[in-house]
Amino acid sequence: MGDELDVLVVDDETRLADLFAAWLQTDWSVETAYDGEEALEKMADSVEVVLLDRRMPGLSGDEVLERIREIGYDARVVMVTAVDPDFDIIEMGFDDYLVKPVSKDELLDMVEEVTDRSDYESEIQEYYALVSKKALLESEKSERKLADNDEYQQLCDRVEQLEGRVDEAVADMTSHDEFVGAFQNLESEN
Repeated sequence: MGDELDVLVVDDETRLADLFAAWLQTDWSVETAYDGEEALEKMADSVEVVLLDRRMPGLSGDEVLERIREIGYDARVVMVTAVDPDFDIIEMGFDDYLVKPVSKDELLDMVEEVTDRSDYESEIQEYYALVSKKALLESEKSERKLADNDEYQQLCDRVEQLEGRVDEAVADMTSHDEFVGAFQNLESEN
């Protein structure tokens, strides 16, 4: 299949990386990397989704993510890690975050979800990424800690701003065909 989606699974736990790859191989073309350096070597424009562990010897997942974004790859990145999220995730350039252990269904659903998002324009992608971060922080932090954190308040403001733009864009579409056509146009512009 020439239009098969490329997924790069990056985890220093080789058995886990291989398991994730096996789960995904029925629907996607999958590569595995067992450390950060190998991940960067295997990164290519054809990679559309990266499943990335945060804690690895050598280059951490955070560093790999930063380099992927610096180089300019447009892949969707999902952190799949045992590291509980903290406020540092706000500034990170990932698209979603799964905390291990992860089931097969969760992993498959997540890859499907982020690939669907890649059809949207950058503001919509940013909106979904920020909403995911906001929900993740709200599930892990107390209301008091959230209220006292300036970065979190800025995140909320940006989510609200983007939500208005997304709602307005969708409300202006009057038919199913117009909605589908708009996203087909976005896809052809990329």
